[in-house]
Amino acid sequence: MAGTSATTASPVVSGTTSLPSSTSSSNSSAASANALASQQIAGNFQSFLQLLTTQLQNQNPLDPLDTNQFTQQLVEFAGVQEQINTNDSLSTLVSLQQTAQATQALTFVGKTAIVNGNTATMTNSSATWELNVPSNSNVTVNITNSSGQTVFTQTLPENAGNQPFTWNGIGSDGTQWPDGQYTMTASTTDGSGNSVAIATQVAGVVSGVNLTQTPPLLMINGQSFTVNQIQSISN
Repeated sequence: MAGTSATTASPVVSGTTSLPSSTSSSNSSAASANALASQQIAGNFQSFLQLLTTQLQNQNPLDPLDTNQFTQQLVEFAGVQEQINTNDSLSTLVSLQQTAQATQALTFVGKTAIVNGNTATMTNSSATWELNVPSNSNVTVNITNSSGQTVFTQTLPENAGNQPFTWNGIGSDGTQWPDGQYTMTASTTDGSGNSVAIATQVAGVVSGVNLTQTPPLLMINGQSFTVNQIQSISN
């Protein structure tokens, strides 16, 4: 896609953002709830065992416990034990899944990732976005700085498909803007003349991984993304 600069380069990620705490809090709450449930089930198991043995010890020899009723109680006894074992197995599976997610996330560090988003980091006067143009049309792009100030606007014809747009940091008034984070919005018009937003993607080097969150968060362009938000990875 024709931009204001012919040179394309993957922006270098710098800086970090504050990380959300809701995910880790939810995970901690779920773990606490699971532990409490296991304790309750274990307590019920012990109570059931005591009641059963007490019933057997104190049954009337002349009128012993009905065989069918006793068998039913044994089945219930086994069901409680099975529930405890199932909970333990599920906890193990969750732990293994979390370990696998962390291992996968760590392999992305240092690689260039493409993610859905509209904020790119300009480095050495170069920032690149990917525009998903639905059809051949005139596309209007607006770029704002971190303060929300519009620094660049341009309308140009583009072909349908994924089109890269590289900005050299020169604003609409000729000002050379400094390196930093810039946000793009892009739109076109449909056959009725209505404005249609165009989805954008950004590229950035994975600078780090936050393993305290579940799932782990990848740091790209100073922002946090989960692995399933990554569209593609390249070295």
